[in-house]
Amino acid sequence: MLSGQRKQLILDILARDKQVLSKELSQRFNISEDSIRRDLREMAAEGLLQRVHGGALAVSAATGTLEMRKSVQIESKKRVAQKAVGLIQPGNIVIIDGGTTSQELIKLLPGDLAFTAVTHSPTVAVGLLNLPLVDVIVIGGQLYKHSAVTVGASMIESINRIHADLFFMGVTGVHETAGFTTGNYEEANVKRALSQRAAETVVMASAEKINSASPFAIGELSIASTLLVDGTLDEKMRTVFNKLNITVL
Repeated sequence: MLSGQRKQLILDILARDKQVLSKELSQRFNISEDSIRRDLREMAAEGLLQRVHGGALAVSAATGTLEMRKSVQIESKKRVAQKAVGLIQPGNIVIIDGGTTSQELIKLLPGDLAFTAVTHSPTVAVGLLNLPLVDVIVIGGQLYKHSAVTVGASMIESINRIHADLFFMGVTGVHETAGFTTGNYEEANVKRALSQRAAETVVMASAEKINSASPFAIGELSIASTLLVDGTLDEKMRTVFNKLNITVL
């Protein structure tokens, strides 16, 4: 079998099973694990999958530029954002992450809802300007242009002073073994730190992010109290979240 044919079969298996294991692929194709690992390295370099220890996972489709991501699963993001708005109560302190789903969230906020918004996204902060009952706290740092959010160690002192009711966290991947992931190391650190400063972490995940992964781990699935998704999870993922006592809406 030619290498190109084998790689296409690996992608077919990945699309069906959401993960592949090097040992199983070696047995299936009757070639060495070294050869399989070489295939996976080459496919990862092409952005076709996300390598992990022992194999690979489906790569997240949510890692393009900000402008590209604005047009990905937009209706799905709107439905997720609508669920998020329904969780905010008057007087809450709410951390709002950056990202395109958060952009949809702030568009849907009613004008008579009074709460305090904390964000490290300049675009989210600007989007809240016309809501007079929303107090806005902006956490500064180095601007990570890909996601239009601030990152960096200098933020931690400010983050540690926050005691929030909710943290609406954006991710690029939700996977049983990889947990919640994103595409930038510093951004992953900030999201993890923010999740520790909220009574509840609410993960917003549009359809393309489920059963996929990005290079940098935010944390295990257990860091979330609620997962907001568009539609329903497959049976395996529902079972995982049920065992963790995470509410799926």
